[in-house]
Amino acid sequence: MSDPFLQIRGIRKEYGKLVAVQNVDLDIRRGEFMTFLGPSGSGKSTTLYILAGFESPSSGDILLNGQSLLSTPSHLRQIGMVFQRYTLFPHLTVGENIAFPLKVRRRSKAEIDAKVREMLRLVRLEGFEDRKPAQMSGGQQQRVALARALAYDPPVLLMDEPLSALDKKLREEIQHEIRRIHQETEVTILYVTHDQEEALRMSDRIAVFSKGVIDQVGTGSQLYAEPATRFVAEFIGDSDFLSCAVLASDGHLADVRLGPDLVVPGVPVHGGGHRGNEGALLLRPERLHLHRRQPENARTLPVRVDDMTFLGSNVHVAARTSWGETVSVRLPFGHEAISGLSKGDTVWLGFDPHATHVFC
Repeated sequence: MSDPFLQIRGIRKEYGKLVAVQNVDLDIRRGEFMTFLGPSGSGKSTTLYILAGFESPSSGDILLNGQSLLSTPSHLRQIGMVFQRYTLFPHLTVGENIAFPLKVRRRSKAEIDAKVREMLRLVRLEGFEDRKPAQMSGGQQQRVALARALAYDPPVLLMDEPLSALDKKLREEIQHEIRRIHQETEVTILYVTHDQEEALRMSDRIAVFSKGVIDQVGTGSQLYAEPATRFVAEFIGDSDFLSCAVLASDGHLADVRLGPDLVVPGVPVHGGGHRGNEGALLLRPERLHLHRRQPENARTLPVRVDDMTFLGSNVHVAARTSWGETVSVRLPFGHEAISGLSKGDTVWLGFDPHATHVFC
């Protein structure tokens, strides 16, 4: 990996006795689309505001191209910002809104006019330059906000929950547009969201925030397949957890017991589980199998069907173990295991131990 373009070093932010962010360290590559993902209050937006210069850290540093930004006022950091609320000037036209940051920087009229045309093409709003924001849809206004933020060619663009006010269909459309614009401009983007699907669809890498710290950083597939903590496992993708007992562990892999007698060997273990410890076994609904009859020479668990829900391309089966824990299974519509299946039936649950994790 080349030297990081943007570096977050030991950032901590306190509001009196409340610690909003603590010991956040992160390297971002030039041109990367990095998403800060986490629930409300996890510290992701606070970290973004410190990057923008809207908040000052209690300790730590922010480096851009090796130079600290902390002594640079927010308006001189050359960092673009797009908010959830579009913050467009209602009395200005679309073209005037896009031109505003260029006028502040005293660019020539010819340069401003050319850049406004370029930005309108980029966000696919040619011909809208004379409209006022009130004459446009929410999605169009967000495109104008994006064009304005990119107009002066900032090296970094910060986006704080920019699509949360839009309906699902429009949100997905603008997600695609933001991804396209990122690929065309190669600007470095830091994007904040609480929506895991949005993060997975758009990001090169994701930093998962929890209680003011980053739990894990990785690609969407890495976070899904190799979660480092139970929080990440719960937050990325759908998940079931069944209680288990650790029978043996080398610190990396563990043999565990589910229920009275099912032994599952060689499961990746997190939290340093030791023999005799209780743990939680992660199961992904779409990676589970159901059998109408108990297979020979296979490790399976009998479960009772509680409910079945048709979801279009797949069917969700809710089942319960003999000791009362629930598990969800997602199977393709038309799968032989669900043909004629009814509530109250007993089926056998199968899974690959290598596709699971134990958290102690």
